[in-house]
Amino acid sequence: MFAKARLPVIIMLFLAGVVNYLDRSAISVGAPFIQHDLTLTATQMGLIFSSFSVGYTLFTFFGGVAADKFGAKLTLFVAMIVWSVFSGAIVLAVGFMSLIVIRILFGIGEGPLSVTINKMVNNWFPPEQSASVVGLTNSGTPLGGAISGPIVGFIAIAYSWRLSFVLIMIIGLIWALCWWLFIKDKPAEPPKKTVNVAVQSRPIRKMPFTFYLKQKTVLFTAFAYFAYTYILFFFLTWFPSFLVDARGVSVKDMSVITIIPWVVGFIGLAGGGFLSDYILKRFLNKGVLFSRKVILFTCLFLSAVCIGLAGLITTTIGAVTLVALSVFFLYLTGSIYWAIIQDVVDQNNVGSVGGFMHFLANLAGIIGPSLTGFLVDKTGSYTSVFLLAGGLAICASFAVIRFVRPIVFPTSKAESETV
Repeated sequence: MFAKARLPVIIMLFLAGVVNYLDRSAISVGAPFIQHDLTLTATQMGLIFSSFSVGYTLFTFFGGVAADKFGAKLTLFVAMIVWSVFSGAIVLAVGFMSLIVIRILFGIGEGPLSVTINKMVNNWFPPEQSASVVGLTNSGTPLGGAISGPIVGFIAIAYSWRLSFVLIMIIGLIWALCWWLFIKDKPAEPPKKTVNVAVQSRPIRKMPFTFYLKQKTVLFTAFAYFAYTYILFFFLTWFPSFLVDARGVSVKDMSVITIIPWVVGFIGLAGGGFLSDYILKRFLNKGVLFSRKVILFTCLFLSAVCIGLAGLITTTIGAVTLVALSVFFLYLTGSIYWAIIQDVVDQNNVGSVGGFMHFLANLAGIIGPSLTGFLVDKTGSYTSVFLLAGGLAICASFAVIRFVRPIVFPTSKAESETV
């Protein structure tokens, strides 16, 4: 299906996603230990979770600009080194403020990952394979989340939670070395279309970056991605604590249970892109965005319903099952946001516009975890948190139907210079 020369790019980007979420989700698995050792409240822990997104959100945009200007290879190489070092630096934390600073710097390092993946896919693969490759490469992220539970949980129980962060730092640095030695920024020949996509595909003429900032398609794709990120960050940061605090699950059992949603998420993220590209080839006459919107609306809506019901059900098995289904449907949309950007943005702006979308979406990573900690402290329950996440995603899914449409480009150079 994919050219042999392009397989190393897919493999290395996949492994980058594994390392990314292994690092990122490690603190949520270790949260009960960290909160106890450093005497932190739920509100403080929520702020620590959110502090990651302060640095992350800013550098999703700057990372996209860097990928366009300096190349995706160099940008991702530097990013991996920075986030690995500050992932390990958490062992130096002595209290609330030191954790805040370390997590912000860690977020800065991780910020460029998704936009550089998207840029590399744009460099190496044709339009009709873009969603499949983005989904496949990004499917490493839930796999990283899945293995973080056993690694961090069991090492924390047997030795110390700090030791697990040193180990994952070393893994990241090894990846960075292999990436620099074996991967090129662009192929010797540009990717060629393998099917006749007779509808709108990647724009050829370069447009001003500001042109895309005014487009409803970009803005409401970012809104849908915001809802996606809100649910994801609740799961990524608070779900282990929910199991321990609200369901009375032991830390050892929690470390195993958290694998379940991550595994089904891996299946969803890997499969969502292939499903979208299949629909694209099956219904060419309906336009490129049709295949993206079918997956995005349907699966984001189903994810919203599942996460909302998870907050109302009274059994642990039921809650875990519904959260797993929510993550599965959520991750089916994971490649679609990036595929839409590749479909409607010219190659020179893919990194920057993707970074802008990711910047807006990841504001949810700042708001969500902090708001969750506040609501849990005030209400003593997680119910309102689940319902809020579900309601937001339902609104976003309907906004996709209404506002995500093909972009109308200026017909002349003079018109493009005035937008």
